[in-house]
Amino acid sequence: MRRRGLTEEDRALWAAVARSIRPLPGRELPEAPPSITVTPPPRPAEAIPAAPPAPRRPPPPPEIAVGNQPSGLDARRWRDLRRGTMRPERKLDLHGMTAAKAHLEVERFLRSAQIEGLRVVCIVTGKGSSQEGGVLRRELPHWLNAPAMRQLILGAAHPHRSNAGAVHLLLRRPR
Repeated sequence: MRRRGLTEEDRALWAAVARSIRPLPGRELPEAPPSITVTPPPRPAEAIPAAPPAPRRPPPPPEIAVGNQPSGLDARRWRDLRRGTMRPERKLDLHGMTAAKAHLEVERFLRSAQIEGLRVVCIVTGKGSSQEGGVLRRELPHWLNAPAMRQLILGAAHPHRSNAGAVHLLLRRPR
C-alpha cells in the first residue's frame, strides 16, 4: 500500500465543487479531503492457457428396472415383452453357477447376442430358496445396470407374473 496525496488538478476540482454547495445549518464548508490510501490492483497471474472444454457426452440411459416400462419403448412392444408373447431367440440358464461366474456369463451372453443381432433373450436365474429370492435373482438387475451392459438393453420384464425366476430382455439394435 502506498499513500497518495491529491494532485493540483484534484484540489482545483474539489474547490470548484465546494464553491457550488451550501452547507447545512450549523455546519461549515469542508476543506479538501485528506490523503487517501490506494491499494494497487493485484498483478494478473501469468496467463495459463485455458483447457479446451470437455466434449459433451450424451446422458446415460435410464436405469433398467425389471418389470417397469422404460422410456422410449412403445406400449405395444412393452406389453408383448411383459406378457411373454415376444419369444426369446436364445436362453441362458444360470442354475448352479456362483455369482462371479454368472456375472461373467451374463456379460458374454449379452454381448454375443447383440453382435448376432438378436432382439429378445431370456436369462433364467431361478426363484431362489428364500422369500426374497436367490443371490443371482437379486444381483441380475445390478449387473444389467452396469454402464457397459446398460447400453445394450432396452427393457427387461418377467415373462409371466408367476415366473419371477426368468427375465426376458429386449436388446437394442447394434449400430
